[in-house]
Amino acid sequence: MRGSGDTVRGMQTATEVSHPSLAQATRTWAKIGLLSFGGPAGQIALMHRILVDEKRWLDERQFLGGLNFCMLLPGPEAMQLATYVGWRLHGVTGGLIAGLLFVLPGALIMLVLALAYAKFGSVPVAEVVFLGIKAAVLAIVVEALLRVARKALHQPLDWAVAAAAFVAIFFFRVPFPLVVIAAGLAGYMRGRDAPHPGCPAAVAPVPLSATASTVAIWTAIWVLPLLAIAAVFGPGHVLTELAWLYSKLAMVTFGGAYAVLAYLAQAVVETYAWLTPGEMLDALGLAETTPGPLILVTEFVGTLAAWRHGGGNPVVMGVLGALVTLWATFVPCFLWIFAGAPYIERLNAIPALRAALSTITSAVVGVILNLSVWFALHVLFSQHGRWTWGPIDFDVPQWTSLRVDAAVLAVLGAVLLFALHRSVLTTLAATAAAAVALHAAGLI
Repeated sequence: MRGSGDTVRGMQTATEVSHPSLAQATRTWAKIGLLSFGGPAGQIALMHRILVDEKRWLDERQFLGGLNFCMLLPGPEAMQLATYVGWRLHGVTGGLIAGLLFVLPGALIMLVLALAYAKFGSVPVAEVVFLGIKAAVLAIVVEALLRVARKALHQPLDWAVAAAAFVAIFFFRVPFPLVVIAAGLAGYMRGRDAPHPGCPAAVAPVPLSATASTVAIWTAIWVLPLLAIAAVFGPGHVLTELAWLYSKLAMVTFGGAYAVLAYLAQAVVETYAWLTPGEMLDALGLAETTPGPLILVTEFVGTLAAWRHGGGNPVVMGVLGALVTLWATFVPCFLWIFAGAPYIERLNAIPALRAALSTITSAVVGVILNLSVWFALHVLFSQHGRWTWGPIDFDVPQWTSLRVDAAVLAVLGAVLLFALHRSVLTTLAATAAAAVALHAAGLI
C-alpha cells in the first residue's frame, strides 16, 4: 500500500555495501518470494531487513530512493521494488529473476486454490470456512484503512481529498481510475511551484534513445501476446476481456490491491457478472493467506471467470485465464521499472511528483474507506437495496438481513488484530476455525 515507506524509516543504515553474485542473489530472491506474507508493508520491511541490514547489498538512501520511485508507479510496489533492486545489482537479468521469484510462488499457490475453489467452492464446509475468512478480511481492511490514514492524512487538505474520493466513488460511482488521475493532477499542480533542489551532480543523464528502445521492447512483450489471444478467441471471449481489463488496471492501480479491489469488484461483479460479491471477498481472503503481492487477487478472478465462461475444458480455460491475468498484470511492472529505473535519482528530486504521490495517497484513504463499507455491506447483510436521487446512487443494506454469525466472527477478527495484535495469518486461521466450530454446534 502506498505510504509503506514509513515502515522502513528509522531503521539502521548499513555502512558498507557488498555486491553478490547472481547465484547468491537468486537464492535470496527465492527466499523472499516464499516468505513474503503480510501485504506490502510486511514485504517491504522483510526486504529491508534482508537486503539492507543482513546482506548489505544497498544502503538506506538507495533502498528508500527505489521505494519512493516504486510508490509513484501503478502496480504492486513491493514486487516493483524487488525488481528494481535486482536490476540495480545485475541489470535486466537480475530484475527479471527478482520480480519473477517474488510473484511465482504465490501465483502457483493461488492457481491451485482458485481451481479447487472453482470445483469445490459450493461445498457447505468450504462455505463455512470462507465465512470466517470474509469476517477476518473485513477486520483486515479496516486495519489497513486506519494504518494508511495515520500515515497519509496530516493536514486539512489531506482529509478533504480523502473525503472527496470517498464521496465520488460511494455516492456518485465515479470510476476509481478517474479518482486517481484527478488526485495526481491536483497534487502535481499544487507542487509544481515548490523550489526545485536540482539533481545530484553525480547522476549522469540517460540517453532518450535507450529509454525509447526499452519502452518499445517491453510494450511489445506486454501487448503482442494479448493481441494474439484476442485474434485466436475473438473480441468477445472472456480471455480477451480479461486481457483488456487487466491491461487497463495495470496502468491505474495506484494504492495497491486494497484500493483497486473496489474498482475490480465493480467491473467483475456488476459489469461482467463473472463473480458474486461474496466470491470477491473469498478472493481477497485467499490472497491474504498466500505469499506474494496481494494483487494476486486478480489471478483468482481470472481463473474463475475463464473456468465458467471460457467454453471447452474448464481446467484448461481456468489455467489460461490465470496466465492471461498474470501476464497483463505483471509484465507492465517490468516495463515501468526497466524504463524508469535509470531516472530514479532525478525523479526523486522533483517536488511536483512528490506532491502528486502525496495527494494520490490521500485519495487512496477514501478509496479504502469505500472498500471497507462495501465489504461490511456484503459480509454482514444478506440483502441489499439501492438508493438513487439524480446523480447520487449507492447501496443500502436491508437491516433485517443482518447476519449475526458474520458479525460475531468479524468482532473476533477485530479483537485478534487490534487488541491482541495477532498476525494476518493467525487471524484468518482463527476466524475460519471459529466458523467451523459454530457450524458444528449448529449455530451457522
